[in-house]
Amino acid sequence: MEQLNRAELVGNVGLVFPSKNADSKNIRFTMATNLAFHADDGSQLIDTTWHTITAWEGDGMPDFSLIQKGTPVHVLGRIRNSKYTAADGTEKYSSDIVAHRIEIVS
Repeated sequence: MEQLNRAELVGNVGLVFPSKNADSKNIRFTMATNLAFHADDGSQLIDTTWHTITAWEGDGMPDFSLIQKGTPVHVLGRIRNSKYTAADGTEKYSSDIVAHRIEIVS
């Protein structure tokens, strides 16, 4: 049985956290995806989900300076879960998307 860990998202960039390591350039940003649906009374509702995206410079990546708040993007990657200890000593869990391809949607 083949294993698969793949995420594909289309949405808008929120906050951007660029950084530069000694060897490579990477970016971390939040991204909002929206799902529109109708409530029982017929009114339209929008459910927004926020995702954290991490990417490294290379093939399949745009110029990171073009990724700014509000930019519409298409992200392909994998889901990564992590656990850490917060400042108050409690264990926290987080999930993010490690992108292997980002396209700016026009």
